[in-house]
Amino acid sequence: MIVIKYLYIGIDDTDSPDGMCTTYLASQIINKFKDNGIELVDYPRLIRLNPFARFKTRGNGGVSLKILNDDKANLARKIVLNEVEKLSMFDCDNTNPGVIFYNGEITDEMKDYAFKAIHEFITIDEAEDFGKSVGCEIHKFKKGRGIIGSIAAISLPLEDFTFELLAYRSSENYGTKRKIDYDSVYLMDKKTFPDTFENIDYSEDYIAIEPKTPCPVLYGIRSNNVEALHVAKDIVKVDEPIVDWCIFKTNQHTDMHIQKADCILDMVQFGCYEVVGEVKNKPKIISGGHMFFFISDKSGEIECGAYEPTKNFRNVVSNLIPGDVVKVFGGIGEQNTFNIEKFQVLKLNDVEYHNPICECGKRMTSAGKNKGFKCKKCGNKIDSNEKVPIKITRNLKNSQFYETPVSARRHLSKPLCRMNL
Repeated sequence: MIVIKYLYIGIDDTDSPDGMCTTYLASQIINKFKDNGIELVDYPRLIRLNPFARFKTRGNGGVSLKILNDDKANLARKIVLNEVEKLSMFDCDNTNPGVIFYNGEITDEMKDYAFKAIHEFITIDEAEDFGKSVGCEIHKFKKGRGIIGSIAAISLPLEDFTFELLAYRSSENYGTKRKIDYDSVYLMDKKTFPDTFENIDYSEDYIAIEPKTPCPVLYGIRSNNVEALHVAKDIVKVDEPIVDWCIFKTNQHTDMHIQKADCILDMVQFGCYEVVGEVKNKPKIISGGHMFFFISDKSGEIECGAYEPTKNFRNVVSNLIPGDVVKVFGGIGEQNTFNIEKFQVLKLNDVEYHNPICECGKRMTSAGKNKGFKCKKCGNKIDSNEKVPIKITRNLKNSQFYETPVSARRHLSKPLCRMNL
């Protein structure tokens, strides 16, 4: 029996806010591989990690490649390290690349590590100790924080996955306005949605396939299948050179970061969860445009936030009232506030309690604590302290999901169009 052995390659933390992209670096490695007769096994993978991690790269994603562990494996190692040395943004203090080579089977403990990198926080030392314990060949540049994501990128199982086609621009155009024909993007979305998604935020007239950073990416199209990406690429028109393009298999838009919390008290800072709670107070907007309210259960309470970049989503959130029961999805950030990515209404409070109406038609007021009600118009009094229930009409619907707009969507958040609702 012939046993096929593979070499897994993980790369992370090569970019900075001012440029580069680990996916572009990977595409250049792949080109070098092709020139030397080295073929990938499956698509290159783009793995997004915990979006609430304290230290993270711009998109908080690592890349992994899989090749045969044959007589060209050592050449592949040299190509990878040379390209990382050549293209990483070493001038940035927060760019600390890490490269992992691994030639064993992906074990259950490696899979557990990958999920921990998505759900929690892993230090560089923890990653290095773990990598050594399972037999990874570790290469750290500067602080080497990238080894955290590199190990996760090779180890993560992908049961639910999507694809992203990334087109890259010429280096002389970095930092300039991208020359994308927006009309063609609208046409592409019309022709390929829902196979492709996250192309446009119609509420904001926002072209989501276009990055807003000075990186090598010209545009990125996300899809449930590869076939739709090829169709989409042929429709989108640009007025500048596309120097390269690559399709990545990814955990984007899978909700892989979300853990089910049994109660509010079980959640910890920097984790990502779905949790059920009852709305305690009417959502309020503060200076800066951020909106906050509390939910509670028997274990405690937590503040929830819908931030200014979520735009019209805040209008939806503003319809919540005390007594509503909701399931919220998101993560807990620096301020220990639950950042909402989407929510589902489980039970709407459709009753409000008001003071009774007097016989004269005027609404009564309180006569004092436990002293009933009185009418300021005619002086009539009643001894009962009970308010009157009144059925109200709500703008929200039971069982309905509500999500942030495309322009504010996190990489890992699963959009409703992928939830078979």
